[in-house]
Amino acid sequence: MDLAFVLQQLIFGVTLGCLYSLIAIGYTMVYGVIRLINFAHGDLLMVAAYIGFFGIVIFHLPWPVVFGISILLTGVLGILIDRGAYKPLRNSPRISALITAIGVSFLLENLGIVIIGGRPKSFPRPALFEGDLRFDQLILPYLSLWILGITAVLLILVLLVIHRTQVGMAMRALSRDFETVRLMGVDVDRVISFTFVLGSSLAAVGGIFWCMKYPAVEPFMGVIPGLKAFVAAVLGGIGSVSGAALGGLLLGLAEVLIVAIQPEWSGYRDAVAFTILIAVLLTRPTGIMGEELPK
Repeated sequence: MDLAFVLQQLIFGVTLGCLYSLIAIGYTMVYGVIRLINFAHGDLLMVAAYIGFFGIVIFHLPWPVVFGISILLTGVLGILIDRGAYKPLRNSPRISALITAIGVSFLLENLGIVIIGGRPKSFPRPALFEGDLRFDQLILPYLSLWILGITAVLLILVLLVIHRTQVGMAMRALSRDFETVRLMGVDVDRVISFTFVLGSSLAAVGGIFWCMKYPAVEPFMGVIPGLKAFVAAVLGGIGSVSGAALGGLLLGLAEVLIVAIQPEWSGYRDAVAFTILIAVLLTRPTGIMGEELPK
């Protein structure tokens, strides 16, 4: 196994890990604020992909406009899901909200089948993301550079929002003591809606780049990436944004490197993620960067 091969696999692993990180951050933000595992979060990836697909293929809009519209509409959908499905259950047992999240996920997937159809569609990749840099035997795709750069920028922006703005301060306070924050006059519903908008927008960015890397759009495309992003959030520390980003990178590297080292295990690639989930829950339930939070 030569150095070029190892570096090539590291590039692929980091690229995949960045995609997991973008989706995992939304998971961890929602959980950190309202203690809800939003299993419909992965399906927002699918919604964003379809919006991007129809904007480019049907309406022939410029791709920057399409991507902006996709992110915006997916963020709005995140608010609608919260207001329509989760807000009425704020004071209900958590299992009720969890079951509702699973129901919303099934609803989005089956609406996609009924309205659009189940046949996969090829997602067009803009010319800007085509091509690669070559260093002897090492290939560095432009798409990987874009994914890495945009993930880094978005992670920094999210951390700045959380630690340097009033709404971020409110989000961190809600993660500690929901009722006290409400008694202090904070508009809790507005803060939660902002959390859903931010998390859903990150899922939309992840969905768009996922389709450019794996160019097939279909109603169930968000299921496995969503579940793996959940694993990444648990691995890094559910409730920690930095932990979710780290967990996504580690999961992406683990998937790629295990298959690269043992090609005969390629059929067990998805099993690797869920084995990691079980191991983390058994040995360190709070994850790498997580901490014990009030129940």
